[in-house]
Amino acid sequence: MTMDRDELLRYLDDYLEVGNFDDMAPNGLQIEGRPEIQKIVGGVSISERLVKEAIQREADAVLVHHGLFWKRDPHPYRITGIRKRRISLLLKADMNLIAYHLPLDAHPEVGNNIQILKGLNIPALEAMEIGYVGYARKYLELEDLVIRLNDLLDTEAQVFAFGKEHVEKILVVSGSSSAACEKAAELGIDTFIGGDMREEQVRICEELGLNFIAAGHYNSEKLGVQALLTHIQEKFGIQTEFVDIPNPV
Repeated sequence: MTMDRDELLRYLDDYLEVGNFDDMAPNGLQIEGRPEIQKIVGGVSISERLVKEAIQREADAVLVHHGLFWKRDPHPYRITGIRKRRISLLLKADMNLIAYHLPLDAHPEVGNNIQILKGLNIPALEAMEIGYVGYARKYLELEDLVIRLNDLLDTEAQVFAFGKEHVEKILVVSGSSSAACEKAAELGIDTFIGGDMREEQVRICEELGLNFIAAGHYNSEKLGVQALLTHIQEKFGIQTEFVDIPNPV
């Protein structure tokens, strides 16, 4: 099955509600390639290795969570070094680069955070900005939650056990999210699942009596891309494939 690239992009922009986000990166098409898409290779973050994998697998587009361009990039802008090599590979292969950042964290169906709760079989109670709050209906020990999370994400989470051993109200915000610890405590959260932990937040969590599980930035953001690829394949018949390039951070 082949689909017009721009038609697919219009659908994805609408489905992921990109207009609702003041993001630090451009969402949607970042590098324009061929106008027809038959196969998409997805990954968490753009890299030379991922692009080469997409070329080898004869994809027409690469879809990622972390793309090439960010507001923090220096201005005036220069395309040099690593960025030049990545862009050159994409252009030579006439490959589209598509990226969705915050919209893919927050989405209520395919988003990183809701996918983690679903994978843990923990019902979502409410959305919190880009995260989701879940409630463990059955008795759940922190140690058991960590085991289940490690199995789900194929990770080795770093655990800051400053709160209850019996966890109930759980907040999931993937990626760099530990700065939201105080907000989580205000909401009555006892356990926060995030990607990585900032040094200054460790003592804050301790003083708040809040458990924090750092699942790894990369590993906490795999499920959203995978779920979106599955959604695209089921809806449009486009072939999709996720490429896992392990990253312990």
